[in-house]
Amino acid sequence: MKRTLFIFLACVISLATAADRPNIVLIMADDIGYECLSCYGSESNKTPNLDALAASGMKFNHAHSQPICTPSRVQIMTGIYNNRNYVKFGYLDPAQTTFGNVLRDAGYQTAIAGKWQLEGGYEGVKNFGFDRHCLWQLTRRPSRYPNPGLEIDRVEKDFKEGQFGPDLVSNYVCDYMAEKKGDDPFFVYYPMIMPHWPFVPTPDSEDWDPTMWRNEKGEPGGYKGPEYWPDMVRYTDKMVGKVVNKVEALGIRDNTLIIFTGDNGTYESITTKIKGKDYKGGKSYMTDNGTHVAFLASWPGKIKAGTSSDALVDFSDVLPTLTGAAGVTTPEGLDGKSLMPVFTGEGERNKDHIFCWYSRDGVRDKAKQFVRDQRYKLYSDGRFFETASDLLEKNPIKKDGMSEELAARHKELKEALVAHTARTTEYDSVQNGKRDKLGANKPKKKKEKKPKKKKPAAQ
Repeated sequence: MKRTLFIFLACVISLATAADRPNIVLIMADDIGYECLSCYGSESNKTPNLDALAASGMKFNHAHSQPICTPSRVQIMTGIYNNRNYVKFGYLDPAQTTFGNVLRDAGYQTAIAGKWQLEGGYEGVKNFGFDRHCLWQLTRRPSRYPNPGLEIDRVEKDFKEGQFGPDLVSNYVCDYMAEKKGDDPFFVYYPMIMPHWPFVPTPDSEDWDPTMWRNEKGEPGGYKGPEYWPDMVRYTDKMVGKVVNKVEALGIRDNTLIIFTGDNGTYESITTKIKGKDYKGGKSYMTDNGTHVAFLASWPGKIKAGTSSDALVDFSDVLPTLTGAAGVTTPEGLDGKSLMPVFTGEGERNKDHIFCWYSRDGVRDKAKQFVRDQRYKLYSDGRFFETASDLLEKNPIKKDGMSEELAARHKELKEALVAHTARTTEYDSVQNGKRDKLGANKPKKKKEKKPKKKKPAAQ
């Protein structure tokens, strides 16, 4: 009944003219922290297209993802913190409503292109609100880079003539926008397959090899060293520029909201020089280098160019931001708050902390939790850190040494954390029930070690 009412309201609102509803392009790169973008001060990488996107709109200085890919994907798509809907790695609960569902129900044409990794197959993509798709890791896991395999509009396709996966996916995005039918606006979700390892030569690298992995059925492991990381960052930037340029070429730039972010911090084999300091990647860790990501928003008709914001952002905020931009009804019960007041400078947002519940595999009693603001972070085990000066969280702040002002802030964060952890406890039985049905709570069998073969005695 609730969903039916929501769809009805969304359809009523969607009767607004197309001019009132922007096109939306949401780009999420894979495994890249904020420190890798030159617009944030990176000295190791040049990202001219992302810098131009930032200059055309707003750059957020305090945006945080989850520490690893699936938790971030679940949160950004649903607007709900992981403590209430994360089941297991590589899976999105089919009962969830995503931004694809909400915008499609409101009359948007929808497409997704890039990395899936959420199970459900072709029907899952459709049921989560996307009419068209060009995806990697939907039904299998072949190469994503040289000579890739993709699932394109319900068909498995292999490319063995030296194609590069990111080129094919970005081509799909550009073609989709150009071929859009009718006056209804579009929503493109572009969860990029770059620059996640394997770190390999790109078509712009001097040693690009168009025959690489041509005969491989699955994606080879490894390739996690830093040698090709700069090439991967440059190509990621190039793909973003390609999509933005296409929006401009189509003459729809002024009424298109483009958002760029990353799904988690950079892989730990990568060290980046930023503002004169070495910054080690922290993917999978709850420290700042595991969650601090770029967040850029550009919408010439609404967002003033060349601006920056210290507003707190996490991925639960994205869905209500998109519905706010589209002027459609936001589902009830979300954890996020729309960024529209920040974009336009009108109204109040009032978000003074963000929350993180993290367990890679969804094991409820193994999860770690914290709340934080722009400067301070409080964990559920009581550890309290000043993140700017203590990036790796080696020096917890002692209660005895707190100023009166800091003690007051600690108290506020603790009250927020108590509320969030209470919600966690409330959802433990619900989520464990879903995990039980999937067999996710069964202990993993340890692989038996094969006995070593004895060397034949010397003759």
